[in-house]
Amino acid sequence: MMKKKVFTYHGKTMEELKHLSVKEFAQLVPARQRRTLLRGLTTEQEALMKKIELKKQNIETHCRDFIILPEMVGMMIKVHTGKDFVPIMIQEEMIGHRLGEFAHTRKMVGHNAPGVGATRSSAAASVR
Repeated sequence: MMKKKVFTYHGKTMEELKHLSVKEFAQLVPARQRRTLLRGLTTEQEALMKKIELKKQNIETHCRDFIILPEMVGMMIKVHTGKDFVPIMIQEEMIGHRLGEFAHTRKMVGHNAPGVGATRSSAAASVR
């Protein structure tokens, strides 16, 4: 029988992480995230945090630099990419990362045929 692997973050289980304050959690994350958390939240980040604490549905945010906290696990948050909002399901493995890491701002470029106004040489090259 396969045992389900228990998620831990720096030796702490999800239940232990959820009971930590933001300052206590900041001691577990890498230096850059720690500095951001200890400096305090911006007004936009505080508004997002209020929505998260109230467990609201359909949370949309422009705060791409917000660090994912243990309280956010299991929530669906829509992050702005510059054009539209991309829904992100927060999972345990995302803790300590930033929201913007999971909402890509650029799409993959697919080159397939010369466009309108292309030179005759490039048009002939695609025929072969």
